[in-house]
Amino acid sequence: MSRSGDDSTEADAPSRKNAFPHAPAGWSPALAEDRAREEGLELGTEHWELIRALHEYFARHGEPNRRRLRDALDERFHVRGGIRHLYHLFPGGPVAQGCRIAGLPSPLGNVDRGFGSVV
Repeated sequence: MSRSGDDSTEADAPSRKNAFPHAPAGWSPALAEDRAREEGLELGTEHWELIRALHEYFARHGEPNRRRLRDALDERFHVRGGIRHLYHLFPGGPVAQGCRIAGLPSPLGNVDRGFGSVV
């Protein structure tokens, strides 16, 4: 199932140099698109915003505490519905799945198996 934040296409994918100054070494938007496709996602503008936010957070805080990262994302995207909205974009979890696609390590102890679901 494909989930998209908007109607953007691969041609809309931002370049690493200009849009992702805090990206980890070896990561690229093309790699993120490949990983997202493997997980059934099509990246739109809002997905890229979360990826950029994750890169910036890791650049400022190193490997973060998962609770603090989740709270920071909830605050940053509060106007759009916070963490609940992010789960619509990343059904595997905005932290766990978002970090995988952003090329970042998932915070210790973080396993998002779905928001409000029984696994």
